[in-house]
Amino acid sequence: MMLCPRCDSKTVELMTKAPVDDAWEVYLCNTCCFSWRSTEGDEIKDPEKYDKRFKINPAEVS
Repeated sequence: MMLCPRCDSKTVELMTKAPVDDAWEVYLCNTCCFSWRSTEGDEIKDPEKYDKRFKINPAEVS
């Protein structure tokens, strides 16, 4: 199970894959609409390393 780096929600789904060689994947959080590529650095895709200033509380997302 994957967590959203921005809101820590478990509503992440695979949006698309690279057409050749599975070079990358794009994920989408259905709670806060944040998306990221599998090739991003840990500061983008790892919830623990994501900049706390940009975190979102899922209860406040409308």
